[in-house]
Amino acid sequence: MKINNKERFTRLPDAFLFDTDNTLYPYDPAHAAAQKAVRDKVVSTFSISPEDFDKAFKEARNQIKTRLKHTASSHSRLLYLQRMLEIMGLGSQVLLALDFEQTYWRTFLSNAILFDEVKGLLDDIRLLGIPTAIVTDLTAQIQFRKVVYFGLDNYFDYIVTSEEAGFDKPHEAPFQIALEKMRPKGDCIWMIGDNPVNDIRGARENINAVTLQKTHPGVQLGTDANRPDASFNEFSQLRKLITKLAEQ
Repeated sequence: MKINNKERFTRLPDAFLFDTDNTLYPYDPAHAAAQKAVRDKVVSTFSISPEDFDKAFKEARNQIKTRLKHTASSHSRLLYLQRMLEIMGLGSQVLLALDFEQTYWRTFLSNAILFDEVKGLLDDIRLLGIPTAIVTDLTAQIQFRKVVYFGLDNYFDYIVTSEEAGFDKPHEAPFQIALEKMRPKGDCIWMIGDNPVNDIRGARENINAVTLQKTHPGVQLGTDANRPDASFNEFSQLRKLITKLAEQ
């Protein structure tokens, strides 16, 4: 673990906030497997080339994100796939869109694996009696499914999705709603996330959180305004820090 601002780590926090995707588990391997499963299914169903799928899907995704901007629905696989079918000249094809979406998420979850010692860390926090919340982008249904799939539904006190908040991070709304739900006893809040803008700068600027960035291959360490108060590669490092502070 690398601590950049030692003065911010003199005590245990009054509450913990956690990002989900690419923080509690590696996102890229699950997404790659899920996207391949959908591509293979679409290619087989319509006898098109993988390149045609990739082109139509990319265009659909770009259109949805441009239209919906920083909202939960801008991440919707169902909307991407519906629009992809329309771009391919097939109409909305709602039954197929739903089937392809289910293929994506079923494959995604079966390939999503928690990082080592996530549950150990959450056990430590629970024993200390410190409240916890997930603050995550995307729609509530799929994020709830992920939490249940990982067996984390009994570890967190609250969850706030960007669907509920009306905005993706780094907007202040998700962070403020989490604090309104948690009602921590003090103002020392730790935010653990992977994204240097959405998680690190967002939490610092909006709620003056102590920020800890989970790093691993593919994650860019925040610098300047996005620089975390601390960064770590393994959750065991964070467990050691919390144990040390608890013993003071």
